[in-house]
Amino acid sequence: MFRPSRIEIDRAAIAHNIQELRKRIPQAIMAVVKANGYGHGAVEVAKVALENGATMLGVALLEEAIELRDAGISAPILVMEAQFPDAAGVAAERGITLSVFSAEWLEEAKQFLNGQTLTVHIKVDTGMGRLGLRSREELDAMLNAANESFDLEGIYTHFATADELGSELYYEQQERFERLIEGLHDRFRYVHTSNSAGAIRMAGQDVPYNLVRVGIAMYGLYPSAEMQGFYSFLRPAFTLKSKLMHVKRLEAGQTISYGATYTTSTEEWIGTVPVGYADGWLRKASGFEVDVEGERCPIVGRVCMDRFMIRLPREYPVGTDVTLIGGPIAIDELAMYLETINYEIVCEFTGRLPRHYV
Repeated sequence: MFRPSRIEIDRAAIAHNIQELRKRIPQAIMAVVKANGYGHGAVEVAKVALENGATMLGVALLEEAIELRDAGISAPILVMEAQFPDAAGVAAERGITLSVFSAEWLEEAKQFLNGQTLTVHIKVDTGMGRLGLRSREELDAMLNAANESFDLEGIYTHFATADELGSELYYEQQERFERLIEGLHDRFRYVHTSNSAGAIRMAGQDVPYNLVRVGIAMYGLYPSAEMQGFYSFLRPAFTLKSKLMHVKRLEAGQTISYGATYTTSTEEWIGTVPVGYADGWLRKASGFEVDVEGERCPIVGRVCMDRFMIRLPREYPVGTDVTLIGGPIAIDELAMYLETINYEIVCEFTGRLPRHYV
């Protein structure tokens, strides 16, 4: 590759995080690798997770599951986003599990199965308000509609506030789920409720669930600031690096970038870094700092589509390493600056930034 900008993914960090989670969580682990493995690379992350104790994979899209199958991954895969019934045949043929939540869907999907059996997990809405059935009547209708065309392998819900330690909704959702599936635990091979935050909060408790869905923690990131104490063992796997492509000395009164939002106040050294908002380095990052040989250097002027400029404390040679994320520049620090969450940061980076696995 000619461009020096790249993302480095630490395989050993992902392996460490999975191993440490296994020590603390008795349930089986589903490694969630949707959104290209939260920007880390779905195929590579899936392989590392399965090698280190995960037994199942979770994705959002059927296309994401097919990508994993095409890469030779044979582990069970659950698609957690809704699919139209005509996807049933492809999913059954590729051994991919779908999430379902209505009897009508099952009835319509039968015509696309051509004698195959589709494995499904039933999704229950206990408080997210997104996907899922909400009543025992709806669940009973699904159980009645299912025949030999469907393997009702699992049932699950998703917490809205598991990462908020003072939230009563977290406990209310558990109670709603238990009421809805009362007497049916043995009907399913897998009953699951917990994301990363819920999984570690339930660790050590006697709960009637045998699977957890681990996403953000697998990548070494905290579900929220409140959860850091629970996850002190994590090692972040994501680093974003580039190099100085141009360095120049400007006298006082010179403007930088679009809109001339920054003007040099004295003689200043300005470096250009070849990463921009087309890569996922958001325009709002103007004013944030990056690391150049242990020095924190502020972004000056607006971030451009393909590059941004930084104020250097002195002259540096072209080719000097610049760390945008990693080491002293934490993803959570950038997320706070951008008024968002670490999930969004890592998912923003596009395929223009190659992933290197170290």
